[in-house]
Amino acid sequence: MNVTYITLDGHVEVEKYRFLYFVIMLLAYILILCSNFTIVYLIVVHKNLHEPMYVFIAALLINSILLSTVVYPKLLFDFLSEKQIISYQACVFQVCVFYSLSGSEFLLLAAMAYDRYVSICKPLHYPTIMRKATVIILLVLSWLLPFCHLAVQLIGNAQTQLCSTTLKGMFCNNSINHLLCVTSRALSIFGLVILFDIGLLPLLFILFTYTMIFITTYKSCGQVRKKVANTCLPHLLVLINYSCFITFDIIIIRLDYDISNTSRFVMTIQMIIYNPLSNPIIYGIKMKEIYKHLKRLLCQAKVEKCS
Repeated sequence: MNVTYITLDGHVEVEKYRFLYFVIMLLAYILILCSNFTIVYLIVVHKNLHEPMYVFIAALLINSILLSTVVYPKLLFDFLSEKQIISYQACVFQVCVFYSLSGSEFLLLAAMAYDRYVSICKPLHYPTIMRKATVIILLVLSWLLPFCHLAVQLIGNAQTQLCSTTLKGMFCNNSINHLLCVTSRALSIFGLVILFDIGLLPLLFILFTYTMIFITTYKSCGQVRKKVANTCLPHLLVLINYSCFITFDIIIIRLDYDISNTSRFVMTIQMIIYNPLSNPIIYGIKMKEIYKHLKRLLCQAKVEKCS
């Protein structure tokens, strides 16, 4: 069986700085795992955090862990390798999983926006609407829908002939489409459907729900406004943060041949470090109940260390 290998040409002077790159990215990956798992642990352990809002936060952080795990292990391996290569089938699979989890991020943020909308705009109906079954359905759909969408493209692209085997990137992304000899019109149209279904539509829904929340808040008392500030602001920060992440990815792909390797390298490093590392910080500091438990955990760890 013939295996086609793709060269990842987005690395900069990897022969000279391979160990420095490896140490920095390994530390970043460990920080991402530890910070995200810590917040998830607090949500799982403490019963007062077993509410839909915190369940969605835990799901979002788990999604960040999975998204990082799609990229970091292969990246770390490449830093220590003489050649930065990946089989075409593995590359297509990485693209599918990466963008599937990216879509899940938007859908989870949409589910969180809906939860806040019901909590603030329809507080009397909140217990009946946001039941355990509703939360489970929203979580399953958030992970299942993007994967089903991307699986179609995975199957279609896996059989397509390549005209080039050099990818301008550090890991596989939609730049892989530039390597194809012929781009299927049907797959291109379906790509736009995917972008609408798991990108634009959730974003429009989030903007709609927060508009309704702000209208309700404007008409309410100061206590309601404080509740909105405490629970909605972190979600908005994460949404803005993730929108920047996606924008970076689009810029890198669209300017594939117009920017230098160094610029692409720096943008990619920022993209894969900043977003998964900032989410647990935002929720750990801005969410009052999570911050309270996190502070207690850190104080307890400090006492045990001193003793």
